[in-house]
Amino acid sequence: MKPIQVGSLTIGPGVPLTVIAGPCSAESLELCLEVGRRLSDSCAALGLGYIFKASYDKANRTSAASPRGPGIMAGLDMLAQVRDTLGVPVTTDVHDANQAEQAGHAVDLLQIPAFLCRQTDLLLAAAATGRPVNVKKGQFLAPAEMASIRDKMNEAGAGDRLMLTERGTFFGYHRLVNDFIGLGDLLALGCPVCFDVTHSTQLPGAGMSDGPRVSGGRPERAPLLARAAVAAGVHAVFIETHSNPTDALSDGASMLPLDDTLALLDHLHRIAQIVSTPAED
Repeated sequence: MKPIQVGSLTIGPGVPLTVIAGPCSAESLELCLEVGRRLSDSCAALGLGYIFKASYDKANRTSAASPRGPGIMAGLDMLAQVRDTLGVPVTTDVHDANQAEQAGHAVDLLQIPAFLCRQTDLLLAAAATGRPVNVKKGQFLAPAEMASIRDKMNEAGAGDRLMLTERGTFFGYHRLVNDFIGLGDLLALGCPVCFDVTHSTQLPGAGMSDGPRVSGGRPERAPLLARAAVAAGVHAVFIETHSNPTDALSDGASMLPLDDTLALLDHLHRIAQIVSTPAED
């Protein structure tokens, strides 16, 4: 397995764990800088890699009335300002093939949402930017089926710039489950693997019957999943976090409070060190 390069950061075997984290939506430059600065400082102190994440458009919403974000122009400008101010790589998700080139000029890593992981035109457009690409496994796919996505990206010349992300699989209604045997299967595909800590705790559509038309979540279980995934040998973790999740415009039910995320990073760092230490004979 070969590492991938995201800006000056290397992700893969033999290097420190990478943390991809930030608010779900780029709500404001002030929020992005606050969250990004605290995460960047913590990761630097621990020797972890860090990539700031926020979305300019949350196109996959439970309700058409849900806030979607600042839009591509304002959102990419915010991300560029975060990168310039904090000196860290940035990433965002792209939902439309027509937006891939523009996003590729502004961010260091393109993210393909799970629901769109089989969209060939989107994958090819992302590959054509020359940027590294993080493809999230669809909730409807078995981990081994991501081999088809890997092969598409290899054929597009982006195989050495590809990372795959596990984010849970549908189990009945309103529930995602994480199969750690399947996580091993994903690691066996030969690409660096990221684990989406917070989306794995989502309860899709769970709030629709008796409350707001938004997805629910079990963020209190996110640290448990994160520790298990790092112990299993993933190369990166993805965490959506906010200084006050109850006020967040998107995914507030599954985001971790920022202070909790910072405390979790120390635990993950220590686990990653144990995993990377060769066993004594």
